[in-house]
Amino acid sequence: MPETSTPQFDSIGYQVADGVAEITLDRPAVLNSFTQPMARELQAAFAAAAADTAVRAVLLTGAGRAFCAGQDLAEAVPPDGAPRPPIDSIVRTTYNPSVRAIRELEKPVVCAVNGVAAGAGANLALACDIVLAADNASFIQAFCRIGLVPDTGGTFFLPRVVGTARATALAMLGDKVSAAEAQAMGMIWRVVPAGELMEEARRLARQLATQPTRGLGLIKRAMNASAANSLEQQLELEAVLQAEAAATADFDEGVAAFMEKRTPEFTGR
Repeated sequence: MPETSTPQFDSIGYQVADGVAEITLDRPAVLNSFTQPMARELQAAFAAAAADTAVRAVLLTGAGRAFCAGQDLAEAVPPDGAPRPPIDSIVRTTYNPSVRAIRELEKPVVCAVNGVAAGAGANLALACDIVLAADNASFIQAFCRIGLVPDTGGTFFLPRVVGTARATALAMLGDKVSAAEAQAMGMIWRVVPAGELMEEARRLARQLATQPTRGLGLIKRAMNASAANSLEQQLELEAVLQAEAAATADFDEGVAAFMEKRTPEFTGR
């Protein structure tokens, strides 16, 4: 698929090719730490990916030697003694909508953690569907080191992926977790040699972009709902979503390809 025209941002890289929107946090001089303008651009980038029918998967990564070091403290705690912005306002406008944009996008989101992912950066990665990390990457729930609590969905995602005991310890101790340790405890999908990370992440995103996009989106919807549903509610939701998936052109193509013993050619419809 040819590359399409793409929106331009100041703090975010955005490009579309081969059915994949590649979104790059692009403030490498400050380890891609978040400001409110950068967050608005990230949210706009996900909105563009959602609206573009040519986009069937998203790849999120960081520029330079870090994925994201969390909040830019120069914004939250101005060095010149200026009044501090309300931190709850920063959370509500910077991080909460960014997490919602990832989880509500009914297309797969691959995250390539290319270096340190600290604070909000670590939890932004956990919000993605499939997380790959370079073997020199690390994850740090750094909030406790400055007297804060995890945000960006950290208290939601972390207990669900590593268990309450580990999540509580990580949040209260602020220990650095290596990529290998993160994989071992189920925090991420896989560790990749640093020099191969982006090649592998792009390969995976391109693979997902050739799959039945509506079906993958419905899988994501079911996974989102499972956190709050009872078993009976989830069973009923599976039945409803299965009917929706079975009404797609990709289901027809998948069945036909199976019967004809050939590789399916999904269109995302």
